Amino acid sequence: MTNYVPPSQQRFLRACMVCSIVQLQSRFHSLGCPNCEEFLELVGSQDNIHECTSQVFEGLITLADPGQSWVAKWQRLEGYVPGVYAVKVVGIWIREQQEEAEPAEKAGVGRIEKGLLKGTRADTSPATGGGHQCD
Repeated sequence: MTNYVPPSQQRFLRACMVCSIVQLQSRFHSLGCPNCEEFLELVGSQDNIHECTSQVFEGLITLADPGQSWVAKWQRLEGYVPGVYAVKVVGIWIREQQEEAEPAEKAGVGRIEKGLLKGTRADTSPATGGGHQCD
C-alpha cells in the first residue's frame, strides 16, 4: 500500500489526536491507527474516527526511522511506527476518550492530560482559533 496522497485527496487527511500520525480517513477506517488501534478501535467505526482524529493540524514530519531520528526524540515520537506525523493537532479530547486512552498513556503511547492533548499536539486556545470539538 502506498502512502502517496494525490492533491485531490488531501482534504480527507486526518491526524490521530493521541499519536499525531496523519493518514487518509479511509485508511483509518480500514486499518486503524498503527500506534493506538488497540484502545481507540478505529477500524470500521466512523464515529470513533471523528472523535479521535482531527482534520485540523499543522506541519508534517516524515519519519523513516523513529528510533534513530533526533526529530522523533524532539517531538516525542520515539517508538512509533515510521510514517507521516503532524507537528500540531488541534482538537478537544473528551472525557470518554481520555478514559479509553489511559492504558496508552501508561504504555508510553500518546500524551493526554486533563481532557486536552499535551504540548504541541493540541492548541485549544480561543485566541489561536483552537477549541475545535470533535463530534
